[in-house]
Amino acid sequence: MQVDDPVAAYRKLRSEVDRYAHAAGRDPAGVEIVIASKTQGADRIDPLLVEGCRAFGENRVQEAAEKWPALRERTPDLELRMIGRLQSNKAPQAFQLFDVIETVDRESLALAIAREAQKTGRCPALYVQVNTGCEPQKGGVLPNQADAFIARCRTELELPVIGLMCIPPSEGHASPHFAMLAQIARRNGLADLSMGMSADYPLAIQLGATHVRLGSAIFGER
Repeated sequence: MQVDDPVAAYRKLRSEVDRYAHAAGRDPAGVEIVIASKTQGADRIDPLLVEGCRAFGENRVQEAAEKWPALRERTPDLELRMIGRLQSNKAPQAFQLFDVIETVDRESLALAIAREAQKTGRCPALYVQVNTGCEPQKGGVLPNQADAFIARCRTELELPVIGLMCIPPSEGHASPHFAMLAQIARRNGLADLSMGMSADYPLAIQLGATHVRLGSAIFGER
């Protein structure tokens, strides 16, 4: 069911995020809500921009290209994050649209990003996606390959990897997956953790999330 007032939903959610952060002994300012705006039109996003929301996540390059350039003209300080799987051949377009790409998950994509960075002289901030549940249908580097992949991206390809992202399996408890991601981040010296969605963000905050990706809690079920 669609939420009639996304701004009111956001305010309530921001209050809850702050409360969970305090309960975990954390500064609420260290947990940013990334509003997952997939399938949402400008009429639903604009009020959130007026409210002061600045971090948004999109799953598809084509959809982002259709709606965000005009929104960015009106709100140039927004941060647009790619949170869906990125095809390697879409890397050039992603560079034009996104400030952050959260789903670097394979060699071919890392190489495509490195080529585009060399060509343009710039690069979005990058997160490596880890497939903590080792699910074949999902993107993400496998946990036992994460350290080597992160090192290759940062050292050999000189990519600006600043964090990790995961999507735990829909069944079972999310906590072990969030804990695993935090552990990988710690041993690689990465500060940012994008983990937790509308159903499990309290656990993610407890286990160190710096960014929670929330969509249905703000807009309603798609």
